[in-house]
Amino acid sequence: MDILQIAGLGLAATFLVLVLKENNPVFALLVTLVSGVVIFLMLVDQIRLVLDMLRKMAESAHVNGVYVATILKIIGIAYISEFGAQMARDAGQGSLAGKIELAGKIAILVMAIPILTAIVETVMHLLPEVGGV
Repeated sequence: MDILQIAGLGLAATFLVLVLKENNPVFALLVTLVSGVVIFLMLVDQIRLVLDMLRKMAESAHVNGVYVATILKIIGIAYISEFGAQMARDAGQGSLAGKIELAGKIAILVMAIPILTAIVETVMHLLPEVGGV
């Protein structure tokens, strides 16, 4: 994966979309979508390297695998919802893009509840008991 290839593909797609937008806006949107997916696929190997590194770090720090998996899912939800929202904005659907972002935020919140619960429980165990007189 070379950033020059990705930038070149992005610029070529941008110019093609600008030319097509006047005569065939549906095809221009399709070019935008396909180029976005191709760029994402070009990054899959890099994403895999980052995920492997995070897993190794979690193992060396003896972090529960459930928490790491949840965090990785949260990151995935964030990227997917952002990608979807950008595609909707490219199609001129700003309102739909906002709803995709909202759905992503709610999904992240739902996924984070077990981690937040574990953090609160850990803090509660660390705090000294406040006893009566």
